[in-house]
Amino acid sequence: MTILLAGCGDLGTEAGLRFAAAGHRVVGWRRSPAKLPAEIEGVAADLSTADLPPVPADTTAVVVAVAADSPTAAAYRTAYVDGLSHVLDALERDGVTPQRVLFVSSTAVYGDAGGDWVDESTPPAPGSFSGRIIREAEDLLFKRLRGTASAPVVLRLGGIYGPGRTRLIDQVRSGSAVSPEEPRYTNRIHRDDAAGAIVHLCTMAEDPEHVYVGVDDEPAELGDVLRFLAAELGLDVPPSGDVGEARGGNKRCSNALLRKTGCAFTYPTFREGYRDILAGVGVRHP
Repeated sequence: MTILLAGCGDLGTEAGLRFAAAGHRVVGWRRSPAKLPAEIEGVAADLSTADLPPVPADTTAVVVAVAADSPTAAAYRTAYVDGLSHVLDALERDGVTPQRVLFVSSTAVYGDAGGDWVDESTPPAPGSFSGRIIREAEDLLFKRLRGTASAPVVLRLGGIYGPGRTRLIDQVRSGSAVSPEEPRYTNRIHRDDAAGAIVHLCTMAEDPEHVYVGVDDEPAELGDVLRFLAAELGLDVPPSGDVGEARGGNKRCSNALLRKTGCAFTYPTFREGYRDILAGVGVRHP
């Protein structure tokens, strides 16, 4: 059984290591495959082009985990829509029909919900170009795999944090952090739990649903997260002020459906996750 990771950056690599630890052969498509660990068979591939390598004939699951090179509409379209299309073209070209094709999406497809709860039944209403383009890629996945033996699965991840993803910590440390004047909910997931969810959905015995929301157990107000980090770091509480529009919108995302499948979380809230990151860089918490 072979797992193909189409796009093998930080998240894809962590998922690949977990697939390999579970006994799967893992092939990673990446522009710079030499950077991949030995457990992943790196293959040079540029998903923005149609000239992709051969797909292993025994591929049972494909994970499409891409990222835009820059925060522009053109870059997002190249990464998400064109990249996914080229991967699906390669599957058709080589006559490979995996059991599942998982596309890593984003909760940005929901836009702003005014602080209300959203889940898989909530109609997407993206308010940004990034959310609209990622939503277009989701539709492409469902359209292309309709009527085939490959089950399309979309995993809409919240904001990923973890090793090397320390933006909020850096803001608190530098004194540049500002808490919103009005409550603003944020949704996040630790990189390791996101990778674990990918592996779980690709390998679980039950047939998956088509869409899952990938966030931790607790949507949290941004101010609460910043105050927690300040306390852990022994720094002053960040001031309140105007922080502009929320990049991801103000909403509370539910992971109930993902949890129902038996998916486990090492870091069920931001507290466990950030404490682990701070411990890793030599910062003690009370």
